[in-house]
Amino acid sequence: MEDLASNMSHSAHVAEILKAVAHPLRIRIVALLCQKEEHVNGLADKLGVNQAIVSQQLQILRMRRLVGATRVGGFAHYRILEPQLRNLMKCMENCSA
Repeated sequence: MEDLASNMSHSAHVAEILKAVAHPLRIRIVALLCQKEEHVNGLADKLGVNQAIVSQQLQILRMRRLVGATRVGGFAHYRILEPQLRNLMKCMENCSA
């Protein structure tokens, strides 16, 4: 914690990560991707949201390099790139309990 208090660069980086996930749909997307890799249509079905909207939200997460994609059989399968996101999601779940 001391590093965040004293290191402006590190705290700015953490703030960018938090901004990237600070949206209800992006939190839900990250939560699903913490469970397993998924393609856009699968995410859209599970979330009950239009595929185009899910794609827009994934793009934000990709720009921050929090998630990545691999092409499999014509579909982009998304996965978590930042392993600490799993810990962040657990922390957020515990904070809201």
